[in-house]
Amino acid sequence: MTDELGAVRFGIDTFGDVTRGDDGAPTPQPQVLRDVVAEAVLADQVGLDAVGIGEHHRPDFAVTAPDVVLAAIAARTTRIALGSAVTVLSSDDPVRVFQRFATLDAISDGRAEITLGRGSFTESFPLFGYDLSQYETLFTEKLDLFVHLRSERPVTWSGTVRAPLNDQEVFPHTASGALPTWIGVGGSPESVVRAARYGLPMMLAIIGGAPERFQPYVELYRRALGQLELPALPVGVHSPGHVGATDEEAREEYFADYKAMRDRIGRDRGWPPMSRHEFESEVEHGSLYVGSPETVAAKIARTVALLGVQRFDLKYSAGPLPHATMMRGIERYGTQVVPRVRELLAEQPPPIAV
Repeated sequence: MTDELGAVRFGIDTFGDVTRGDDGAPTPQPQVLRDVVAEAVLADQVGLDAVGIGEHHRPDFAVTAPDVVLAAIAARTTRIALGSAVTVLSSDDPVRVFQRFATLDAISDGRAEITLGRGSFTESFPLFGYDLSQYETLFTEKLDLFVHLRSERPVTWSGTVRAPLNDQEVFPHTASGALPTWIGVGGSPESVVRAARYGLPMMLAIIGGAPERFQPYVELYRRALGQLELPALPVGVHSPGHVGATDEEAREEYFADYKAMRDRIGRDRGWPPMSRHEFESEVEHGSLYVGSPETVAAKIARTVALLGVQRFDLKYSAGPLPHATMMRGIERYGTQVVPRVRELLAEQPPPIAV
Protein backbone atom coordinates (compact mmCIF):
# COMPACT_ATOMS: atom_id res chain seq x y z
CA MET A 1 0.00 0.00 0.00
CA THR A 2 1.35 3.36 -1.00
CA ASP A 3 -0.16 6.80 -1.32
CA GLU A 4 1.07 10.31 -1.86
CA LEU A 5 3.11 9.98 1.32
CA GLY A 6 5.03 6.96 0.06
CA ALA A 7 5.46 3.40 1.33
CA VAL A 8 4.76 2.46 4.93
CA ARG A 9 7.90 2.41 7.08
CA PHE A 10 8.59 0.02 9.95
CA GLY A 11 10.74 0.62 13.00
CA ILE A 12 11.46 -0.51 16.53
CA ASP A 13 11.46 1.44 19.78
CA THR A 14 13.02 0.80 23.17
CA PHE A 15 13.38 2.64 26.46
CA GLY A 16 16.47 0.67 27.41
CA ASP A 17 14.54 -1.37 29.97
CA VAL A 18 16.80 -3.02 32.54
CA THR A 19 16.73 -6.69 31.55
CA ARG A 20 17.55 -9.84 33.51
CA GLY A 21 20.58 -12.01 32.94
CA ASP A 22 20.88 -15.79 32.77
CA ASP A 23 21.05 -15.91 36.57
CA GLY A 24 17.82 -13.93 36.90
CA ALA A 25 19.58 -10.88 38.34
CA PRO A 26 19.11 -7.40 36.81
CA THR A 27 21.58 -6.65 34.04
CA PRO A 28 23.90 -3.75 34.98
CA GLN A 29 22.86 -0.55 33.24
CA PRO A 30 26.17 -0.15 31.32
CA GLN A 31 25.60 -3.59 29.77
CA VAL A 32 21.99 -2.72 28.99
CA LEU A 33 23.22 0.30 27.03
CA ARG A 34 25.66 -1.84 25.05
CA ASP A 35 22.87 -4.33 24.38
CA VAL A 36 20.61 -1.55 23.07
CA VAL A 37 23.30 -0.63 20.55
CA ALA A 38 23.59 -4.28 19.48
CA GLU A 39 19.81 -4.50 19.07
CA ALA A 40 19.80 -1.46 16.80
CA VAL A 41 22.68 -2.84 14.75
CA LEU A 42 20.67 -6.02 14.19
CA ALA A 43 17.63 -3.95 13.20
CA ASP A 44 19.76 -2.25 10.55
CA GLN A 45 21.05 -5.60 9.30
CA VAL A 46 17.58 -7.12 8.92
CA GLY A 47 16.29 -4.15 6.93
CA LEU A 48 14.15 -2.20 9.38
CA ASP A 49 13.60 1.46 8.56
CA ALA A 50 14.04 3.16 11.93
CA VAL A 51 15.06 2.77 15.55
CA GLY A 52 13.73 4.98 18.34
CA ILE A 53 15.39 5.30 21.75
CA GLY A 54 13.34 6.62 24.66
CA GLU A 55 14.40 8.87 27.52
CA HIS A 56 13.72 8.07 31.19
CA HIS A 57 15.29 9.01 34.50
CA ARG A 58 14.45 6.09 36.79
CA PRO A 59 16.19 2.88 37.87
CA ASP A 60 14.25 0.48 35.65
CA PHE A 61 15.39 2.17 32.42
CA ALA A 62 19.01 2.69 31.40
CA VAL A 63 18.71 5.39 28.72
CA THR A 64 18.80 8.99 29.95
CA ALA A 65 20.64 10.44 26.92
CA PRO A 66 19.12 8.97 23.73
CA ASP A 67 21.20 11.15 21.41
CA VAL A 68 24.44 9.71 22.84
CA VAL A 69 23.19 6.15 22.37
CA LEU A 70 22.03 7.01 18.86
CA ALA A 71 25.46 8.42 18.03
CA ALA A 72 27.01 5.08 19.02
CA ILE A 73 24.46 3.31 16.82
CA ALA A 74 25.22 5.67 13.94
CA ALA A 75 28.85 4.58 13.97
CA ARG A 76 27.87 0.92 13.53
CA THR A 77 25.00 1.18 11.04
CA THR A 78 24.61 2.39 7.48
CA ARG A 79 20.99 2.96 6.57
CA ILE A 80 18.55 2.89 9.49
CA ALA A 81 16.93 6.17 10.64
CA LEU A 82 17.93 7.18 14.17
CA GLY A 83 15.33 8.83 16.39
CA SER A 84 14.09 9.46 19.90
CA ALA A 85 10.99 7.88 21.43
CA VAL A 86 10.47 10.44 22.90
CA THR A 87 12.61 13.45 23.77
CA VAL A 88 11.06 15.04 26.87
CA LEU A 89 11.25 18.60 25.59
CA SER A 90 9.52 20.10 28.63
CA SER A 91 12.51 19.44 30.90
CA ASP A 92 15.22 20.10 28.32
CA ASP A 93 16.47 23.15 26.46
CA PRO A 94 15.20 23.38 22.87
CA VAL A 95 18.43 24.96 21.64
CA ARG A 96 20.58 22.15 23.03
CA VAL A 97 18.12 19.51 21.81
CA PHE A 98 18.29 20.93 18.31
CA GLN A 99 22.09 21.14 18.41
CA ARG A 100 22.47 17.55 19.63
CA PHE A 101 20.19 16.07 16.98
CA ALA A 102 21.59 18.27 14.22
CA THR A 103 25.02 16.92 15.22
CA LEU A 104 23.67 13.37 15.12
CA ASP A 105 22.25 14.11 11.69
CA ALA A 106 25.67 15.21 10.47
CA ILE A 107 27.63 12.21 11.76
CA SER A 108 24.98 9.76 10.50
CA ASP A 109 24.84 11.37 7.04
CA GLY A 110 21.28 12.62 7.34
CA ARG A 111 19.66 9.75 9.26
CA ALA A 112 18.55 11.62 12.41
CA GLU A 113 14.96 12.30 13.35
CA ILE A 114 13.36 13.33 16.60
CA THR A 115 10.02 12.75 18.31
CA LEU A 116 9.10 15.43 20.80
CA GLY A 117 6.71 14.84 23.65
CA ARG A 118 5.93 15.38 27.29
CA GLY A 119 6.81 11.80 28.21
CA SER A 120 4.81 9.37 30.31
CA PHE A 121 6.86 9.95 33.48
CA THR A 122 7.70 13.14 35.36
CA GLU A 123 11.02 12.29 37.06
CA SER A 124 12.93 14.64 34.77
CA PHE A 125 11.08 17.72 36.09
CA PRO A 126 12.49 17.81 39.64
CA LEU A 127 15.79 16.36 38.39
CA PHE A 128 16.38 19.39 36.18
CA GLY A 129 14.69 21.94 38.41
CA TYR A 130 11.32 22.38 36.67
CA ASP A 131 8.03 22.89 38.47
CA LEU A 132 5.28 20.43 37.53
CA SER A 133 2.74 23.22 37.95
CA GLN A 134 4.15 24.59 34.66
CA TYR A 135 3.67 21.24 32.87
CA GLU A 136 1.59 22.63 30.01
CA THR A 137 3.41 25.96 29.68
CA LEU A 138 6.83 24.33 29.52
CA PHE A 139 5.91 22.07 26.63
CA THR A 140 3.87 24.64 24.73
CA GLU A 141 6.55 27.34 24.80
CA LYS A 142 9.51 25.03 24.21
CA LEU A 143 7.81 23.34 21.28
CA ASP A 144 7.14 26.74 19.76
CA LEU A 145 10.81 27.66 20.10
CA PHE A 146 11.95 24.32 18.66
CA VAL A 147 9.76 24.80 15.59
CA HIS A 148 11.37 28.20 15.06
CA LEU A 149 14.82 26.62 15.39
CA ARG A 150 13.96 24.05 12.70
CA SER A 151 13.86 26.84 10.15
CA GLU A 152 17.66 27.07 10.55
CA ARG A 153 17.38 30.81 10.13
CA PRO A 154 18.16 33.47 12.75
CA VAL A 155 15.51 33.21 15.48
CA THR A 156 13.89 35.95 17.50
CA TRP A 157 11.75 34.45 20.24
CA SER A 158 10.58 35.22 23.76
CA GLY A 159 8.60 33.33 26.37
CA THR A 160 8.32 32.82 30.11
CA VAL A 161 10.31 29.61 30.65
CA ARG A 162 13.76 30.51 29.30
CA ALA A 163 15.83 33.46 28.13
CA PRO A 164 14.74 35.13 24.88
CA LEU A 165 16.62 34.89 21.60
CA ASN A 166 17.27 37.95 19.46
CA ASP A 167 18.17 37.28 15.81
CA GLN A 168 20.16 34.26 17.05
CA GLU A 169 21.47 31.68 14.63
CA VAL A 170 21.95 28.16 16.01
CA PHE A 171 24.49 25.65 14.73
CA PRO A 172 25.15 23.18 13.22
CA HIS A 173 22.79 23.38 10.29
CA THR A 174 21.58 20.13 8.76
CA ALA A 175 22.35 19.13 5.19
CA SER A 176 18.62 18.89 4.37
CA GLY A 177 17.78 22.22 5.99
CA ALA A 178 15.03 20.77 8.21
CA LEU A 179 15.54 18.19 10.94
CA PRO A 180 12.79 15.53 10.59
CA THR A 181 10.54 16.03 13.62
CA TRP A 182 7.49 14.16 14.90
CA ILE A 183 5.12 15.03 17.74
CA GLY A 184 4.32 12.17 20.11
CA VAL A 185 0.62 12.08 20.99
CA GLY A 186 -0.97 9.94 23.67
CA GLY A 187 -4.58 10.58 22.79
CA SER A 188 -5.65 14.13 23.59
CA PRO A 189 -7.46 16.15 20.88
CA GLU A 190 -5.49 19.26 21.89
CA SER A 191 -2.20 17.47 21.19
CA VAL A 192 -3.49 16.28 17.83
CA VAL A 193 -4.46 19.78 16.75
CA ARG A 194 -1.15 21.17 18.04
CA ALA A 195 0.79 18.75 15.82
CA ALA A 196 -1.26 19.84 12.82
CA ARG A 197 -0.91 23.53 13.62
CA TYR A 198 2.88 23.25 13.61
CA GLY A 199 2.87 21.16 10.44
CA LEU A 200 4.60 18.19 12.06
CA PRO A 201 3.97 14.45 11.55
CA MET A 202 2.11 12.76 14.41
CA MET A 203 3.22 9.61 16.25
CA LEU A 204 0.39 7.98 18.19
CA ALA A 205 1.36 6.01 21.29
CA ILE A 206 -1.22 3.21 21.31
CA ILE A 207 -0.24 1.04 24.26
CA GLY A 208 -3.59 -0.44 25.21
CA GLY A 209 -7.07 -1.03 23.91
CA ALA A 210 -8.32 -1.53 20.37
CA PRO A 211 -6.45 0.52 17.74
CA GLU A 212 -9.74 1.66 16.19
CA ARG A 213 -10.26 3.88 19.25
CA PHE A 214 -7.69 6.17 17.67
CA GLN A 215 -9.45 6.59 14.32
CA PRO A 216 -11.08 9.86 15.45
CA TYR A 217 -7.64 11.29 16.28
CA VAL A 218 -6.27 10.42 12.84
CA GLU A 219 -9.35 11.94 11.23
CA LEU A 220 -9.06 15.06 13.40
CA TYR A 221 -5.41 15.47 12.45
CA ARG A 222 -6.09 15.19 8.74
CA ARG A 223 -9.08 17.50 8.98
CA ALA A 224 -7.02 20.08 10.87
CA LEU A 225 -4.25 19.94 8.28
CA GLY A 226 -6.83 20.55 5.55
CA GLN A 227 -8.40 23.48 7.35
CA LEU A 228 -4.94 24.98 7.88
CA GLU A 229 -4.23 24.49 4.15
CA LEU A 230 -1.19 22.35 4.97
CA PRO A 231 -0.07 19.33 2.94
CA ALA A 232 -0.80 15.77 4.02
CA LEU A 233 1.74 14.52 6.57
CA PRO A 234 2.63 11.05 7.88
CA VAL A 235 0.95 9.50 10.90
CA GLY A 236 2.72 6.77 12.84
CA VAL A 237 1.81 4.23 15.52
CA HIS A 238 4.00 3.12 18.42
CA SER A 239 2.78 -0.07 20.13
CA PRO A 240 4.34 -2.86 22.24
CA GLY A 241 4.88 -6.44 21.15
CA HIS A 242 7.12 -9.45 20.68
CA VAL A 243 7.61 -11.93 17.85
CA GLY A 244 8.16 -15.56 18.81
CA ALA A 245 8.53 -18.70 16.74
CA THR A 246 4.91 -19.61 17.53
CA ASP A 247 1.96 -17.89 19.17
CA GLU A 248 2.36 -19.97 22.29
CA GLU A 249 6.11 -19.36 22.56
CA ALA A 250 5.71 -15.61 22.07
CA ARG A 251 3.10 -15.33 24.81
CA GLU A 252 5.06 -17.45 27.27
CA GLU A 253 8.30 -15.56 26.62
CA TYR A 254 6.62 -12.18 26.97
CA PHE A 255 3.93 -12.43 29.64
CA ALA A 256 5.88 -12.57 32.91
CA ASP A 257 8.28 -9.76 31.98
CA TYR A 258 5.59 -7.55 30.48
CA LYS A 259 3.48 -8.08 33.61
CA ALA A 260 6.46 -7.20 35.83
CA MET A 261 6.90 -3.88 34.00
CA ARG A 262 3.18 -3.15 33.79
CA ASP A 263 2.59 -3.90 37.49
CA ARG A 264 5.60 -1.85 38.60
CA ILE A 265 4.36 1.19 36.71
CA GLY A 266 0.81 0.46 37.77
CA ARG A 267 1.71 0.65 41.45
CA ASP A 268 2.69 4.29 40.90
CA ARG A 269 -0.48 5.06 38.95
CA GLY A 270 -3.09 3.17 40.91
CA TRP A 271 -3.65 0.36 38.41
CA PRO A 272 -4.51 -3.16 39.63
CA PRO A 273 -2.05 -5.96 38.79
CA MET A 274 -2.38 -7.35 35.27
CA SER A 275 -4.09 -10.74 35.10
CA ARG A 276 -3.36 -13.40 32.53
CA HIS A 277 -6.89 -12.93 31.20
CA GLU A 278 -6.30 -9.21 30.67
CA PHE A 279 -3.02 -9.96 28.91
CA GLU A 280 -4.63 -12.53 26.60
CA SER A 281 -7.47 -10.13 25.81
CA GLU A 282 -5.01 -7.37 24.91
CA VAL A 283 -3.11 -9.77 22.65
CA GLU A 284 -6.30 -10.95 20.96
CA HIS A 285 -8.18 -7.68 20.65
CA GLY A 286 -6.02 -4.80 21.83
CA SER A 287 -2.63 -3.26 21.13
CA LEU A 288 -0.20 -5.98 22.17
CA TYR A 289 1.40 -7.37 19.01
CA VAL A 290 2.51 -10.70 20.43
CA GLY A 291 2.65 -13.94 18.49
CA SER A 292 4.21 -15.80 15.60
CA PRO A 293 5.47 -13.83 12.59
CA GLU A 294 2.24 -14.53 10.69
CA THR A 295 0.02 -13.51 13.61
CA VAL A 296 1.92 -10.28 14.30
CA ALA A 297 2.07 -9.41 10.60
CA ALA A 298 -1.69 -9.83 10.21
CA LYS A 299 -2.38 -7.66 13.24
CA ILE A 300 0.01 -4.89 12.14
CA ALA A 301 -1.42 -4.92 8.61
CA ARG A 302 -4.92 -4.53 10.04
CA THR A 303 -3.89 -1.55 12.17
CA VAL A 304 -2.02 0.16 9.34
CA ALA A 305 -4.94 -0.28 6.95
CA LEU A 306 -7.57 0.63 9.54
CA LEU A 307 -5.90 3.88 10.57
CA GLY A 308 -4.27 4.64 7.23
CA VAL A 309 -0.89 5.30 8.85
CA GLN A 310 2.51 5.58 7.16
CA ARG A 311 4.68 4.26 10.01
CA PHE A 312 4.53 1.43 12.54
CA ASP A 313 7.08 1.15 15.35
CA LEU A 314 7.14 -1.94 17.54
CA LYS A 315 8.18 -1.25 21.14
CA TYR A 316 10.06 -4.52 21.52
CA SER A 317 11.50 -4.18 25.03
CA ALA A 318 9.39 -5.09 28.05
CA GLY A 319 10.84 -4.70 31.51
CA PRO A 320 13.26 -7.53 32.32
CA LEU A 321 12.67 -9.38 29.00
CA PRO A 322 16.16 -10.78 28.25
CA HIS A 323 18.39 -9.32 25.57
CA ALA A 324 18.73 -12.66 23.74
CA THR A 325 14.95 -13.01 23.53
CA MET A 326 14.60 -9.50 22.14
CA MET A 327 17.31 -10.16 19.56
CA ARG A 328 15.39 -13.18 18.26
CA GLY A 329 12.23 -11.09 18.15
CA ILE A 330 13.91 -8.26 16.21
CA GLU A 331 15.31 -10.71 13.67
CA ARG A 332 11.88 -12.26 13.08
CA TYR A 333 10.26 -8.83 12.89
CA GLY A 334 12.67 -7.65 10.21
CA THR A 335 13.02 -10.83 8.15
CA GLN A 336 9.53 -12.32 8.41
CA VAL A 337 6.96 -9.90 9.82
CA VAL A 338 7.68 -6.74 7.81
CA PRO A 339 7.89 -8.51 4.41
CA ARG A 340 4.60 -10.26 5.18
CA VAL A 341 2.94 -7.00 6.25
CA ARG A 342 3.97 -5.44 2.96
CA GLU A 343 2.43 -8.37 1.10
CA LEU A 344 -0.82 -8.06 3.02
CA LEU A 345 -1.01 -4.31 2.50
CA ALA A 346 -0.35 -4.69 -1.21
CA GLU A 347 -3.48 -6.84 -1.41
CA GLN A 348 -5.64 -4.08 0.09
CA PRO A 349 -6.78 -0.80 -1.45
CA PRO A 350 -5.30 2.32 0.17
CA PRO A 351 -7.43 4.00 2.84
CA ILE A 352 -9.77 6.77 1.82
CA ALA A 353 -8.26 10.14 2.78
CA VAL A 354 -10.32 12.04 5.34
